[in-house]
Amino acid sequence: MAKSELMAALEQIAREKNIPVEEILTMIEGAVVSSLRKHVGKDADIRASIDRESGAFSANVAKKVVEKVTEPELELSVEAAQKYKKGAQIGDEIIYAAPAADFARIAAQTAKQLLTQRVREVERDKLYEEYKPKEGEIVSGAVHRFLDRNIIVDLGKTEAILPLREQIRRERYGIGGNVRAVILRVDRAQRGPAVVLSRASESFLQRLMELEVPEIGDRTVEIVHLVRDPGFRAKVIVKSNDPKVDAIGACVGLRGSRIRSIMNEVAGERIDLIPYADEAEAALANALNPAKVASVRITDAENRVAEVLVAEEQLALAIGKDGQNVRLAQKLTGWTMEVKSLGRKAAEPAAEAPGANTGLSNLEGVGPKTVEALVKAGIIDAAALASSAPEDLSARAGIGEKTALKIIASAKAAVAAAAGTLPEQA
Repeated sequence: MAKSELMAALEQIAREKNIPVEEILTMIEGAVVSSLRKHVGKDADIRASIDRESGAFSANVAKKVVEKVTEPELELSVEAAQKYKKGAQIGDEIIYAAPAADFARIAAQTAKQLLTQRVREVERDKLYEEYKPKEGEIVSGAVHRFLDRNIIVDLGKTEAILPLREQIRRERYGIGGNVRAVILRVDRAQRGPAVVLSRASESFLQRLMELEVPEIGDRTVEIVHLVRDPGFRAKVIVKSNDPKVDAIGACVGLRGSRIRSIMNEVAGERIDLIPYADEAEAALANALNPAKVASVRITDAENRVAEVLVAEEQLALAIGKDGQNVRLAQKLTGWTMEVKSLGRKAAEPAAEAPGANTGLSNLEGVGPKTVEALVKAGIIDAAALASSAPEDLSARAGIGEKTALKIIASAKAAVAAAAGTLPEQA
């Protein structure tokens, strides 16, 4: 390669990789010095330079003339110095060309390696700086490959990972398929920025709603809080900041077009839109939507516990399949809800002990902490407990499998006794 061609090539690299030419030249000069030290000496005073106009290389070694040489890499005797400079005297600095044979091959190879490394570092830094501010934004990419059960997504400039825990459980993906997700976080990594995506987080659903509902995007309608069971159900509290705008209507859209579009993106996830309320009773009643609540009574304000009464025909809807509706409502509000039907409430003894109104505290092996865990999981009576599977109960309520088996058996016995029959054998 001609010298002028070298400078043209370096200038092109500088433009493409956004690295100053001077930085590249300085880096190559450093590489030349580093490579020559392996042959001249690790302590040698080596001076390398590249002509900024022609691109010509030069590399020299500098040594001081002394009477007696004690550091051969830095000093020359008067006799040896005479070979480079006639009349050399003690104290003179002798500068002579470095070994050209080693310089041409090794320096070029080392410079290439360092340049490649530096270019990669700059590209990694640029990608990190580009994607870090995008945390919380929605991006689209193609499924590139699978890493165990995690998905590697090609975003164009870099790859991102969609971990199993951030996927919607009911979804299936194929190589080349398009994926939309929110950037959960961006970390620095040795091979480039580690971009972590999510489709299961609350932030993904919130960003989708901001994109699909203009009133949310311009803050006319505000998402106060939302919770999700990804792919199954979500509850979203919305509030209008303009009395002329209906928050629920804005999110639903004409004939349900907006909310339907959002639901399609999250695998048909059911989205309950809940109007904001200042008062705790109203907020708790709204949170159990779509069930109609008859009344709400705060039973323990300090520990945020409330009794919720619904009509008999609304009880199953209020609790939801596997307790999902009441569980999400409790997560949304931060309150423990003891959901009961009006008929059952009327049949309860007036002097019943505190905590017994759940129908669980009278069961053998069920203490106050277990009652609280069961209610939070949406299991509010012996019948619901008796129909639970041990492994499901363990997962939902955080109860050990042995304890789960014991209290389920106790619940079955209580249900059977109430019905005047023998309990089924476990």
